Amino acid sequence: MKKTIILICSAVLISTVSCKDSFLDVQPLGVLSESNLANKIGVDLVLTGAYSLMDGVQTNVNSPNSDWQGAADNWVYGSVASDDAYKGSNAGDQPEISVIEAYNHTADLVHFRGKWRAVYDGVARTNDVILLSAKANDMTDAEKKLVVAQARALRGHYHFEARKMFNKVPYINEVTYNPNDAVSTKVPNTEEIWPKIEEDLKFGYDNLPAKWSGAPGRMTKWSSAALLAKAKLFQGKYAEAKTILEDIINNGGYKLMPKYGDNYRTALNNNTESILEVQYSVNDGAAISNNGNRGGTLNYPYGGGALTTCCGFFQPSQNLANAFKTTEDGLPITDPATADLPIDNSQTYAGPLDPRIDHTLGRDGVPYLDWGIHNPQYIRDRAYAGGFSPKKSSPLKAENGSLTWSNNPRQNANNYRMIKLSTVMLWLAECEVEVGDLNKARALVNQIRVRASNPEGYVKMADGKPAGNYVIKTYDTAWTDKTIARNAVRTESRLEFGMEGHRFFDLVRWGIADQVLNKYIEIESTKRTYLRGSTFKKGKNEYFPIPNQEILNSQKDGKPTLVQNPGY
Repeated sequence: MKKTIILICSAVLISTVSCKDSFLDVQPLGVLSESNLANKIGVDLVLTGAYSLMDGVQTNVNSPNSDWQGAADNWVYGSVASDDAYKGSNAGDQPEISVIEAYNHTADLVHFRGKWRAVYDGVARTNDVILLSAKANDMTDAEKKLVVAQARALRGHYHFEARKMFNKVPYINEVTYNPNDAVSTKVPNTEEIWPKIEEDLKFGYDNLPAKWSGAPGRMTKWSSAALLAKAKLFQGKYAEAKTILEDIINNGGYKLMPKYGDNYRTALNNNTESILEVQYSVNDGAAISNNGNRGGTLNYPYGGGALTTCCGFFQPSQNLANAFKTTEDGLPITDPATADLPIDNSQTYAGPLDPRIDHTLGRDGVPYLDWGIHNPQYIRDRAYAGGFSPKKSSPLKAENGSLTWSNNPRQNANNYRMIKLSTVMLWLAECEVEVGDLNKARALVNQIRVRASNPEGYVKMADGKPAGNYVIKTYDTAWTDKTIARNAVRTESRLEFGMEGHRFFDLVRWGIADQVLNKYIEIESTKRTYLRGSTFKKGKNEYFPIPNQEILNSQKDGKPTLVQNPGY
């Protein structure tokens, strides 16, 4: 395989091509080469290509892998595989996602190869950047160091995605990576890669600027720090994570947006709360608006006048809707599995609710942004997947135009906020519970709840009245019990980040996935017939299987270098 193909697939601003196969197996398609890219402009273009894989979508054109298989927000793997969401739509559309939802998946399911290819294509692109920058004679050492720091931070991110998804994964750096020799790049997955991920993210933390002038979306000191702290949380290194998170909060200059919904509006991309956003754009010349959240292209109401008559996927679960109910004192209820919130709850449910419900999910009788009142036509098959719609990634109707693709408003420039200040605050609260001060954790949670309680941010009806009986209060009694405090922080994380692709991975890293999800299945299978007989198997379903095809591709000297995860 020639060096040229890797560079062409990386430099998306130069040409649009199809990376049809694994990045180790593709044949050359173009004429660009290392010789005419080994300069400052070429390096920056290839770096742009490395950033472009943050959305999880490769080139789409003629690709055998669907856009959503590698989506940045992990809506299939992080939300549908959890208690937050159903696959949605109807039974006959994309049924393989329901297999993942019911924990019946196998290693030959095409979705897993799509995700694997997306993250390891990202890894390849970052290594291209590092190798190419070393040969650029018109760059200073300082310029090269900034480029390498970005590439390494991105490489840490892509490996992080692989590690949290697939557990046993290979780490490939610019030394082991050889685009001219596919065999030598076949790295075993028998060693733990967390230390290497940490090294890459620490390099970004130590060497990147706090901000870039006029370049939103680039990796910074603080986004690298946040990812590094997250990597430590996933390993249970709470004391080490705590120090980094405190640095971000004390020195990063970030501020909570005044209203909770501010974090989900296209016009407020890259706001004062944003630490790491996946950048989306539309009407930019890319084929089929490839950069406009292609990974979420299915996840909008099916009809009823909102956006388009497609596609009705990614429906919030009844369990998640129930979780937004509060006590009369404005605190979360203990068990969201009890007493279902009605689908048409604006008309029949007068009980107290956390106001974040109507920013997270569409429900009948409540405005769906500015598209109109959510009604039964918004749902493709209520008997199959309930009556709630996803809401956070949808654009406002008023944003139609430059912020949505001219051919389809589902393709829009509403960025995915991967890490926000609120994320870091609740991570720090988690650390305070485990290795710090319970009441510092309570104070952090209360800051999040105070912001959610801002009446200016409530969803309102046409007459200006709140769309629900919103009652949310702070925790005013000192926390003295670690278990109670831990549960409160975890509940707050679910309410704050519902439908954002984090829930499954959080349950796994907390070590409670089997308990929570089997209880969820027990109740939900009485509502969703396709879940009947499902079981989350401890020791297996915490991770997804390594794609069979990748194990076959990994053969070296007649033997595979990749080994499968337990249970598959």
